[in-house]
Amino acid sequence: MKAVVLVGGFGTRLRPLTLTTPKQMLPVIDKPMLEHVIGSLARHGVDEVTLSLGYKEDVFRAAYPDAVCAGVALRYAVEPEPLDTAGAVRFAAEAAGIDETFIVVNGDVFTDLDVSAVWNRHHEVGAEGTIALTPVEDPSRFGVVPTDAAGRVLGFVEKPPRQSAPTNWINAGTYVFEPTVLARIEPGRRVSMERETFPALVADGRLWAVKSEAYWVDAGTPGTYLQIQLDLLDGVRGDKASGVSGEATISDHAIVDRSVVMAGASVAAEAVVRDSVIGPGAVISGSARIEGSIVGSDAVVGPQARLSALTIVGDGVTIGAAAELVGARVPEGG
Repeated sequence: MKAVVLVGGFGTRLRPLTLTTPKQMLPVIDKPMLEHVIGSLARHGVDEVTLSLGYKEDVFRAAYPDAVCAGVALRYAVEPEPLDTAGAVRFAAEAAGIDETFIVVNGDVFTDLDVSAVWNRHHEVGAEGTIALTPVEDPSRFGVVPTDAAGRVLGFVEKPPRQSAPTNWINAGTYVFEPTVLARIEPGRRVSMERETFPALVADGRLWAVKSEAYWVDAGTPGTYLQIQLDLLDGVRGDKASGVSGEATISDHAIVDRSVVMAGASVAAEAVVRDSVIGPGAVISGSARIEGSIVGSDAVVGPQARLSALTIVGDGVTIGAAAELVGARVPEGG
């Protein structure tokens, strides 16, 4: 079973963390986001993944020099220029020589979706394309996908007013495609899956959907990047994970509560880290207080500094002693 994983975006919403690291290579507790995503696919029988690459593609190659991730063989397809969602899928699938039914996923979505159920339904109805849907409380921030009783997709409605939305089921970013879908995507230009390819499939009655209420989070924002890690700590997805690496150094006189402290990081005496993520090699100095925030790799938070309200400190940045940052991004504008 083959899959294309879309990882070519710039990750602008996660800056400054993504100034040095592609979004899907950001660490989630103990390994890159990408390994969580591909590991989930592997559990459903995927044995070959083609990464649709763009931004900082060399980081992916360096991380997996043997071209294996989570036990799955990797191929690389580097876009010569951004081709948007559908264009990226066609480019990657053709580069990998895919000529059979295949899966497409967004590389920044954390989900417990039963991919096998989507695959099986796709074949049961003889679809050309099948997409997974997930429910949300406020559909006005998404593209919603109305279907008939059998699951055939009737259309796509982009960010409808909450009161008039035809449904609260949205595109969950996991698809099963026949290779004929590729011929619908014009090569060599930017083509949107949501705005061009899917509507064409709908018009021909060839697009189906599978609804799932399984865990689903788009981890592309600071808030959701923090959320997916706290959810693992809280046992929202199976057994509770341990957030403090065995290779981190925590003072006996520090408080670390419901937080991730990654390998090589240190938390000094009288420091408090709560509901936060501390990246590899970061230093939290004495009497510093980190609440609901993210500190990047090898960053230093000075003595008595205060970080709160989803402050993000970029990789290698130093925060001075007694600084108070509320909802800040450092470097500013990053």
